[in-house]
Amino acid sequence: MVWTPPPPRSGHPYYMHDAIYAQPGALRLLMRGNEDALAGAAARLKTMDRVILCGIGTSWHATLVGELLLGHAGELGHRVRAFHSFEFKNYWPEPDHRTGAIVVSHRGTKRYSLEALAKAKGTAGVGVVITGKGSGDGLAIADYTLRTIEQESSAAHTISYTCAMALLAALAAEIGGADGVRRELDQVPDQLATLLGQEDWDGLARRFAGRRQYWFVGGGPNTATAYEAALKMNEANHTKTVGYNCEQFLHGPWAGVDPDDVVFLIAPPGPSYERCLNAARVTREIGAPIVALVREDDREIAPLAAETIALPVIDELLWTRCGPTRPPTVGLAPRSRSDLPQFQRWARRYPGPREARRSYRLLDCTLKGHARRAPTSCQGPPDLERGDGTPR
Repeated sequence: MVWTPPPPRSGHPYYMHDAIYAQPGALRLLMRGNEDALAGAAARLKTMDRVILCGIGTSWHATLVGELLLGHAGELGHRVRAFHSFEFKNYWPEPDHRTGAIVVSHRGTKRYSLEALAKAKGTAGVGVVITGKGSGDGLAIADYTLRTIEQESSAAHTISYTCAMALLAALAAEIGGADGVRRELDQVPDQLATLLGQEDWDGLARRFAGRRQYWFVGGGPNTATAYEAALKMNEANHTKTVGYNCEQFLHGPWAGVDPDDVVFLIAPPGPSYERCLNAARVTREIGAPIVALVREDDREIAPLAAETIALPVIDELLWTRCGPTRPPTVGLAPRSRSDLPQFQRWARRYPGPREARRSYRLLDCTLKGHARRAPTSCQGPPDLERGDGTPR
């Protein structure tokens, strides 16, 4: 395959940069033309016994957030579940006529999302797609189509992702009659614009360029944020990056963190905050810098971080639309693969750096959330324990 570079640009060299800053405007216009389809889809889905969501890559990450939005704001509870399109198509039984299916696909051309929709529509009660304008004809079999934006020049689907989640939030609010969610959604474009304007994103990227590995960690809806940030770092700037749920991070992967890494913690107030705090403590013990995405008034994780990014005051389920995880992706983009850092520490014996080995027994006993008192052999640094020696 021969790669043809894009034509020279007069402004910023990357289309993704333009897409990041175009998000607020796209969100303000999103509902135009979607009102009827949104109301019709919500009315039909409300009558279903269960609802499934399917997507691949970035679209799958959007469905993970959508699952929680529909479960809470949509009041569907445990009747909603998100699937990777490949898994749903190949490993799950046929849905019945009391099942509603929502497929998210930016371009409408991915094989398994099309096959997942066809499988669902063959027997399910209603099919809904969330896709971009001008997407593939294979999605036309859906009963309702919600449109995001015109196809993006950047294959990272930045605006598409934000708009897909906003449509899922609007759909959940319509199903559940959640007026509070509707009002908060109206505020998101302005909050996102403020957030994008208040940070020196290029400076942040320069300060953390050339790290051995980048880690993104979050919980709840921000598990998807961590996955998505890692995916964009991998595909847009070719760095070695991983994304984890905060609890999963504490069950082993933390041991691979190195002082030459950087850990981005996505920790707004919510049920995941305490475990993100534990992740911050172990990262600080290892010696890797932390970039904390927290509320401005945060008093526990912020003091442990090398950098903080202040998040708006908004429901945790909705702030993923405001998550500033993509700007560093653009700033860290190398001119070529030859600019990538050399990963020369792979031969280091597990579990990794000296600091992690020193704390391993303590962390193995405490970070996994054991309720009982840690044995004497697991006692460790005071900042990882309560005053009585029990794990935090």
